[in-house]
Amino acid sequence: MADTHTTQTFSDAEFQQDVLESGQPVLVDFWAPWCGPCKMVGPVIEELATDFQGQAKVGKLNVDDNPKTAAAYGISSIPTVLIFQNGEVVDRFIGVQPKGNYAKALTGAA
Repeated sequence: MADTHTTQTFSDAEFQQDVLESGQPVLVDFWAPWCGPCKMVGPVIEELATDFQGQAKVGKLNVDDNPKTAAAYGISSIPTVLIFQNGEVVDRFIGVQPKGNYAKALTGAA
């Protein structure tokens, strides 16, 4: 199934199933539409979704629409990117980071 939009959208309702129970590493970009730095990270997240297609899940969680999950992981500043492996946070990035940092963390978790 070809999907041109490879970045997933995560939500409070599906977080357990989509992220915590995933058999693959998962990158979650915690963001909000009003956040300037989040807009800088967005294209990098899209590229990673393409680069890691089939190897890892890459997606975004809007903290305004999904406050429960953001609060559960102590997200106090955005953008924050968490890398999950087997339901556990294995890496955390706060603020804008180079693409290589995220890629290295995903590769390490894979």
